[in-house]
Order: sequence, then structure tokens, then C-alpha cells
Amino acid sequence: MPSTPSLSAPPRLSAAQVLVCGAMIVTLSMGIRHGFGLWLQPITQAQGWTRETFSFALAIQNLSWGIFGIFAGMAADRFGASRVLVVGAVAYALGLAGMALSTTSLGFAMTTGVLIGAAQAGTTYAVVYGVIGRQIPAEKRSWAMGVAAAAGSFGQFLMVPVEGWLIGNLGWQQALLVLSVVVLLITPLAFGLREPGFAAGQAPVREQTIGQALREAFRYRSFQLLLAGYFVCGFQVVFIGVHMPSYLKDNGLSPQVASYALALIGLFNVIGTYAAGALGQRLAKRHILAFIYFARAIVISVFLIVPLSPMSVYVFSAVMGVLWLSTVPPTNAVVAQIFGVAHMSMLGGFIFFSHQIGSFLGVWLGGVLYDQTGSYNIVWYLSIALGVFAGLINLPVRETPIVRGPQRMGAAA
Repeated sequence: MPSTPSLSAPPRLSAAQVLVCGAMIVTLSMGIRHGFGLWLQPITQAQGWTRETFSFALAIQNLSWGIFGIFAGMAADRFGASRVLVVGAVAYALGLAGMALSTTSLGFAMTTGVLIGAAQAGTTYAVVYGVIGRQIPAEKRSWAMGVAAAAGSFGQFLMVPVEGWLIGNLGWQQALLVLSVVVLLITPLAFGLREPGFAAGQAPVREQTIGQALREAFRYRSFQLLLAGYFVCGFQVVFIGVHMPSYLKDNGLSPQVASYALALIGLFNVIGTYAAGALGQRLAKRHILAFIYFARAIVISVFLIVPLSPMSVYVFSAVMGVLWLSTVPPTNAVVAQIFGVAHMSMLGGFIFFSHQIGSFLGVWLGGVLYDQTGSYNIVWYLSIALGVFAGLINLPVRETPIVRGPQRMGAAA
């Protein structure tokens, strides 16, 4: 089993403090980014850009999030999450301001893409889950991760209608500038996640170096399968989140339907993520993950078959919402269960990097194939096929803690 340092463990933060501060941070960070699809048409029409230009910037954002997430996780494991969160909040504010003020496609890609992506890496799940993994006992860890993921879902339910209201009443540029101020609220919340073990910038003693932890993980078959499954998760949810508003408008439905649809996804994902985290304490997490991916494929198929109407959109959004980010708690809990929590933020960052490669392809292909064919059908069909694939590859994941012997840890000695 993953062993723990022999030195006495530092005192833990209270579970309530960790969950309240972590949940509010994720609510703000994820809530804002879930509404970016609402800006697709206002920005492209105002700037005279194609949908591919906007989609490419969002694709870069997701890829940047994944790349910087690895280093944000390393920094959080080494120096503590609170410092990473503060830097991420400032970068988020600058990125939103740049998104509002950019006048060229390159500037838009650098701010909306690279800068906001890096900011999200430092203010979302990998960093917050590292704190949860270290501060919450193992018997409550999956549940606590479900609570944090549910907070991100509630942020979508809360923030997407607010963002739609801001765009309608202030204009798309002023709405982004307002959000650039709001996101700075993450900074004071970050101080509530200052872990005692990271006093003076010193991380707790660990039995593995970063290199040893990475070699162990990437040689482990179940870690590879989790990477592949999370790729599919990113492809599906980001394609739907960014392109569904335009898909609905193209088919004659009002922008309000899209806003309500995204809000319903967020609302019902509160239920889904909490349930996935709670069930992860009692059921095999690989079975939970397989069910989620198979169910997504079925729900998307039914949505494309039935006649499109506001009611069909709302039903689809509610059911898909239950499945939306419910992969997050069991996936991260499996990583902690197999490898321990010493390098959890970093390993979670690599898992999330796979998610963001999928996100890049989902959002980018949505724009490219729409511009080439005038339809999103091909990407919808890809989402169905990938859902079946992800369900199958999660079934053989082994959840038992990895056994480390002297022969495997000799380099550390």
C-alpha cells in the first residue's frame, strides 16, 4: 500500500474550512468558464471573425489549461495550493480583460487561450483536490471530492444566467471586464487553504521524487486507461458546452433556451457529481465511470433522434447534467487510492492534461467541421462513439493501492 512519511504529520485544516473555501473557489473559476460559449456569436459578429477563430482560441485555452495544470500541480505539491491559487486568480483577471479588449485573432488567442488556460490550471480541480486529498481522511475523500465538484456545477448553474444577463444589459465587452474583477474574489479564499505542512514554503517529506512518481504512474496500466477515459470526457463536455448555444440558434431556438440549457446542466450536475463522489465510497469507481460514459453515448443518441424543441433541449440538458462532471470525483479518487496523496496534484494534472487534449479537439473540430460542412453532425457522432470506447476501457481499471517494495524504491533510498 502507498506508505506515508515516518515523520509526524502536521495538523490538518478542518474539513469544513477546506470544503467551503475549495467549493467557493471552484464555483467562481468553473462557473465563469462554463459560460464562454455565450460569447461565441457576439464576439465573432463584432470582430468579423469565423467560428473557427473563436473555437481555436477556446481550444488553445483547454490545451493551455492541461499543460500548465501539470506545473501548477507540481507547484501546489511543493509550495502549497494557496500560493498557486493567488497567482491563478490574478492571471484569470488579466485574461478576461484581454479577452474583452483584444482586437486581433492573435491577441485573442494569447489572452483567451493561453493566459486564461494557465489561470484555470491554478484555480480549479487539480489544485483544490490536492488539498482535499491531503487534508480529508481517506474514508471521506471521494465524498469530499464530490462536494467540490458539485460546487463547480452549482457555479455553472449560478454564473451562466448571470453572464447571459451581463451580456444582454452591459454588452459583451463590459460583461467580461466585470467578471475580471469578480474572479479576484478567489484571492482571499485561497488563504483559507493554507496548509500547515507547507509553512515557510517547505513541503512535507516524501518517499518519492517527482521523477519516480511519474515513472511509476505512467508504467501502470490502470493510469494509462484513466488517461484515455478522461480524454473522452474532455472531448464531449467542451464540445457541448461551447457549441451547443450556436447549434440551438442555428436550428431556430432562442438564445434564452441555450442559457437555460447550460444552467440546467450545471444544476443537475450538482446532483451527479455529489452522487458520484458519495457512491465512490461504496461502489467500484471503475463501474461508476463506465456507467457514466455509456450513459452519455445513449443520451446524445436520443437527443439527435428526437425532434428538436425547447423541451427536448431541457430534458437532454438535465440528464446530461447528471453525467457532466460526475467523472471527476471517481477519477481523482482512484488516483489517490492507487498512488497515495503525496504527488496527487501533479498526477491529477497529468490526468487532466489528457482531458484537455480531448477538450482541444472537441471544441476545435466543432468549429472546423461546422465551417466546412455547415453542420455539427460529425462531431456529435464522434462523441457517441468515444463514449462507448471510454466506457469499455474503464472496466479493467485496478483500484487497489500500488505495492511499493525496496526494489522499486531503491533510488529514493
